Amino acid sequence: MNHAMIAQLAVPTGSSDAYIQAINRIPKLSADEEKALAERFRQENDLDAARALVMSNVRYVVQIARGYRGYGLPLGDLIQEGNIGLMKAVKRFDPSIGVRLISFAVHWIRAEIHEFVLRNWRIVKVATTKAQRKLFFNLRGAKKRLGWLNTEEVNDVAAELGVSPRDVMQMEERLSAFDPTFDGSPMIDEDDAAIAPAGYLEDLRYEPESQVETKQLEGKNHELLQQALGSLDKRSQDIIAKRWLDEDKVTLQELAKQYKVSAERIRQLEANAMKRLKLAMQVTV
Repeated sequence: MNHAMIAQLAVPTGSSDAYIQAINRIPKLSADEEKALAERFRQENDLDAARALVMSNVRYVVQIARGYRGYGLPLGDLIQEGNIGLMKAVKRFDPSIGVRLISFAVHWIRAEIHEFVLRNWRIVKVATTKAQRKLFFNLRGAKKRLGWLNTEEVNDVAAELGVSPRDVMQMEERLSAFDPTFDGSPMIDEDDAAIAPAGYLEDLRYEPESQVETKQLEGKNHELLQQALGSLDKRSQDIIAKRWLDEDKVTLQELAKQYKVSAERIRQLEANAMKRLKLAMQVTV
């Protein structure tokens, strides 16, 4: 099968099993073939060459995605995110570095899958910083081997990952928590229904009284802002309007050219005007 045929291949999308069977029939590229295609894409922006590179490597995305099935997310979604990472890798791949595409692409594939897992594994994010993300994925693996962590195991994981034992314990608590359903379980009786979020969370945004209060507050704030702006000199008013209020905002350099001063001077005038605005609105209130 030549490269043009690989580029034009279509794979089924309705079934993960059919998709996997189809991509496993796609022939692998030799190192020389892969390099030639990468050079064509890099030098000529040949999209057929890029597609051939992607199609011949999607089998590896499936292998990587299967390692994340323990998070309870659909394999098809994991593969799709991994394919996005593969496409990003193809776009950035330099064939002159002397490595195979998949070796370069593993980082991009895993990064996209990691982001997907973190976005979807819990309603409330369990990991936001780089250190927490590293701990999240490594602790999942540790818990599979160790079950509930005792003090010694917590200290071992903390030392291995370069974090504090407290960080390990906090992440273990997050991993052990469950997101409650909004309406609660259908098995609970009426007396326990109030403990579900639907029993005590209310959306008051569309209540007539709330809408009137919001409109009045917005009007009052607008009035206060206009009064505060009136206390500024004309130049400061113009700077604030063009930097913050106009739909098409201008840069410091553009204002500097208009007023024949430095951009730093415009920044200072803007900062002073903002302070005076805040002060004027506080006094008025």
